[in-house]
Parts: sequence; structure tokens; C-alpha cells
Amino acid sequence: MIRLRTAYEKGENALMEREKLGSRLGFILLSAGCAIGIGNVWKFPYVAGQNGGAIFILIYLFFLVVLGIPVMTMEFSMGRAAKRSCAKMYDQLEPAGSKWHIHSKFAVAGNYLLMMFYTVVAGWMLKYFVDMSTGAFDISSPQKVAAHFTEMNQDPWSLVLYMAIVVVIGFGICALGLQNGLERITKWMMGALLAIMVVLAVNSVFLEGASEGLQFYLMPSLERFNEAGAMNVIVAAMNQAFFTLSLGIGAMAIFGSYIDKDRALMGESVNVALLDTFVAITAGLIIIPACFAYNVEVSAGPSLIFITLPNLFHNMPLGRLWGSLFFVFMSFAALSTVLAVFENIISSTMDQFGWSRKKACAINLILVFILSLPCALGFNVLENITPLGEGSTIMDLEDFLVSNILLPAGSLVFVLFCTWKQGWGWDAFIQEANTGKGLKVRPWMKNYCRYILPAIIVVVLLIGLIG
Repeated sequence: MIRLRTAYEKGENALMEREKLGSRLGFILLSAGCAIGIGNVWKFPYVAGQNGGAIFILIYLFFLVVLGIPVMTMEFSMGRAAKRSCAKMYDQLEPAGSKWHIHSKFAVAGNYLLMMFYTVVAGWMLKYFVDMSTGAFDISSPQKVAAHFTEMNQDPWSLVLYMAIVVVIGFGICALGLQNGLERITKWMMGALLAIMVVLAVNSVFLEGASEGLQFYLMPSLERFNEAGAMNVIVAAMNQAFFTLSLGIGAMAIFGSYIDKDRALMGESVNVALLDTFVAITAGLIIIPACFAYNVEVSAGPSLIFITLPNLFHNMPLGRLWGSLFFVFMSFAALSTVLAVFENIISSTMDQFGWSRKKACAINLILVFILSLPCALGFNVLENITPLGEGSTIMDLEDFLVSNILLPAGSLVFVLFCTWKQGWGWDAFIQEANTGKGLKVRPWMKNYCRYILPAIIVVVLLIGLIG
């Protein structure tokens, strides 16, 4: 009995000593930083371009409201109620004897798997900024622009170096502490990100010939909707709305665990979604009008950032300056996600093993670096490994596992856990979600969240698997 009481008291003391964020703004910016990433500033503009522009955005916003915000509210609520990372939050909330905690292992694994390729992509952005700003990137011809991306990926030392820089920066900032490191740096970085985006967007909007791009991007057209294929546009918008918020692996729950109960969580989810959407739409304002101004194909796909846009900077007055600003903005967008997910990884290992923050950072720095090597080497040394068929890479497999399986499946588990009486249950969920001032979860949402929302997530999961 004494031993049990001592263990209980230790657990209570650990809970009381848990770090907290210093401000509501820090919570919103950190959560938004996790959501804001390559999916917003890389994928959103070209997906919008491929799917008719403005009408895609309207459908995307609809799915963001009916799909993304409810799941985010549930993830925030679980984190705040448990005051634990995804590694241990089910242990605090699940009914005795149930097996919901099994998902914790997949959620933690999902964070590691995401960083195994995301650190490499963040390294790409950082290298492009360095090369653009120092003049090492020759943008004098389309052939040289295309060759730069190929040469970068064929150089294993370069990819590993910049991936390592991202890993060291990320864990170095997190090691400084929640408020003194992560929150303080993220506030500065997100402020710089938003300021650079506005400058770049204003520059693009006022380019000669940009008006046609603005019309394409902001004026809905049924003709373009039909040309792209109604079902294609709807599915693309639904997928983008779902994946943009990084839901399903506890990356949002961790920040819920760091905040007080003075604000209702649906309102906070709306704020994060609004900031995330602002960045995505502003990224489109940077890229699409400029593409129209210089006759660049807006539906160029993933190559838009690394091959198509540098050609655009070549044609612009002060192109190297605008190119440098663009890639520092891309680097900040990528690093904001890296920092947020690293914090989830660190908190999970601290909860799981009782380590100090600095020990968790040191061990995970080495672990994430080693785990990221196959992706970095998958474009050169390990290029013969094609796990998803000819032409695929190790990154493609890692991205598929996270984006198409772990995120939607994890979100489905969160929704069922928060709405089924065999899990945490609807009453416990809304009691936590509605604590504090702000927008509340309404009673009429119960049946929607219990039946319709899981069905939509299953559709997203099946589309991802079939695709």
C-alpha cells in the first residue's frame, strides 16, 4: 500500500510540475506552426492550380470546417484532460481494462516516421535558401535550374549535412525549454514567416500580368470546375483539408496538454485553422499570380517549388532577393512543423521513461538523425530501393505510411474514443472541450461526430489506400 501510494504521489507531482506555455498566443502559434508546413506552402498552390482555382478553395474551406476543426478539438481536449503526451494520454482517460492505449504506440511511431522524411525536405528548403542567397544557385536558364535539384539529390553528403543541420537546430531549440526555447523561437519565427509572406504576396499581386492569375485564384468558375472533374476537385479538397492540420498522431494533443482551462477548445481550433488557411491561401497569392505573369504552368505539380519557380525568379527584377526571401519563408514553414513534432517526440519519451528534457533531446537527436538517413540516401546511395514500384523512393514509402494510413486511421481512433461510451465518451469530451470562454461544441453535433464524421474519415482512408 505504501509503495502504491508513493507511486501515485510521484505521478501527481509529475503532473503538477508539467511545463506550461506562457501565453495563449504561444499555444495558437505553436499549434498553427505544427499545421503550417510543406502541405500549405508547397502542395496547396499547385493542387489549387490543378483543380480549378477558386472553386477548389471554397470546397476546401467547407471540408476544413466539417472535418478538420472537430477532429482538432477532440485532439486538443484529450491532451488538456490527460496533461500527457500521446504516449500516455490514453492511460489517463480510457476505461479500466480497455485497449485504446494501443494507439499510443502507433501515434508515437507516426511522429518519428514523419520526421524521417520531413527533416530531409526541410533540409532541401534550407539548402535552396543558402544557394540562392550566396549565388551558388545558377538560375540563368531552365536547364540549369532543373539540373540544380537533380545534382542536390545525387549528392548524399549535401542531403545528410542539411538534414543534420535541421535535426540539430530543432532539438537544440527544444532543449532550451518549452517557454524559453520552443515558444519564444516559434513566436519570432512565425512572425517573420507571416511578414515575409505578406511582402512576397504584395510583390506578386502587383506584377504586370498578374490580374489573370488573381481572377483564376479568387473568382469561382463552374467551367474550370467541370474541366477538372467535379469528383476530382471534391476529393482533392477533402484530402487537403484533412491532411493540412497534421491530425491523428497526437501532434496537436501535446499543445493541449500545456494549456490552462480558461478557453473553450473549439474556438481555439478555429483560430488555428484560420491561421493555417491564411498561410495556405497567401502562399497561393505568392505563386499563382506570378506564374500567370511569367507564363509558368500553375499545375506543374511537386516540381513547382524547386524547378518551376526558380525560373520565375530569373525573370523578375531583383530575382535573387525575392528567391532568397521565398526560400527562407519555406524554411521557416518547414521548421515550424519540425519543432512542433520534435516537442511531441521529446514529451513522449519524457513521459514514457521519466527522462529530463535535455536527456530526451540528446538521445532523440541521435535517433532521429539515424532514422532519417535512409530517406536522405534514398535519392542516391539507396536509389535502387523502390518500395512502391519503379521510380519510387524511400521517402515515398514513408510519406504513404504517414499520410495515407497513420493520419486518417489515428484521427478515426480519436473520434471514436471521444464519441463512444466504450471510450472516453461524448459527455467527458464536451465537458473538457467546453470548459472556458469561447466557441462551444453544441449538443446537435453529437450524432454528426458519432456517425457522419467517422464515415468521412473512412472514405479519406480508403481513397488514400486505393490511390
